[in-house]
Amino acid sequence: MKNLIRYGELIDNTTQRFVPPEDDATTLPPDEPGWEVPLATWLAARATLRTRQHPVAVLLDPAADAADLAENGAREIDPTGLAYIAIEFPAYTDGRGYSIAQQLRSRHGWKGELRAVGDILIDTIHYQARCGFDSFVVKEGHDPQKALQALGTFTVHYQREYLRPMAA
Repeated sequence: MKNLIRYGELIDNTTQRFVPPEDDATTLPPDEPGWEVPLATWLAARATLRTRQHPVAVLLDPAADAADLAENGAREIDPTGLAYIAIEFPAYTDGRGYSIAQQLRSRHGWKGELRAVGDILIDTIHYQARCGFDSFVVKEGHDPQKALQALGTFTVHYQREYLRPMAA
């Protein structure tokens, strides 16, 4: 289903979300493309995940601390083994993901793909892009084509925006 807007292009979303078993923290997804793992899984196994042939994405919930992705007191995030960072929006009224995106871009030097997932609506995509997101999984029931068009809704802004890195 083409509901993923990535670098201004509408494509199929082939991501698989890994849900670790409750009683086994050592289980990891297979070394295949397209896996998204929770932050806790990444933190517990990042050394192993970084050595894989296929990088994984890390999913941050809205209560996550962006600084947890930087290791050993480093300010910037090491991108090795990371396909992208996804931030969950459980409801469109929950604005914590905007703050996390700003922190990742401005404080922690994340230049890779930043993906908005969850309750992603046509009305919010433009504002998420201004905070540093460059990919969006459009919520089921919303027209992905209209969401793509919404990225160009406003041409003049009063506030500063995060300068997005060039597309990969």
